[in-house]
Amino acid sequence: MAQINPHINFNGNAEEAFHFYKSVFGGAFTKIIRFKDVSTTEHPVAESEANKIMHIALPIGNSMLMANDVPEFLGRVNENENRSKLFVTAESWEEADKLFKGLSAGGTVEMPGGGSPEGSYFAMFRDKYGIEWMVEFEQKLKG
Repeated sequence: MAQINPHINFNGNAEEAFHFYKSVFGGAFTKIIRFKDVSTTEHPVAESEANKIMHIALPIGNSMLMANDVPEFLGRVNENENRSKLFVTAESWEEADKLFKGLSAGGTVEMPGGGSPEGSYFAMFRDKYGIEWMVEFEQKLKG
């Protein structure tokens, strides 16, 4: 079956954001490539871009969250866009609430974490880096 692995563009703070995500999800980065790592005499990287992230990857469950910093010559990423959200399905109410509280810290909550009488959980928010998230736990009804 196909697998979806989100990739996020940042304006120079990808590494900071990913250390934040790692503090919430846990795990370890599988790859960090800086622009200076791919610099050649034919294709030099500006000193101001050298330590920025060309690629970073953090495994989360069976998926991979990836990102890069957009080089300045390509312009800035619109941090207020609202075309997409990262959707996280938790394995328990407690995990959903922990992820919501961790990821939304310093951000803007659109729909606070909460649930239904049957025990489902849903939250929607923008984190402090401008990334939009949805966190869900769907209680399996016995029937």
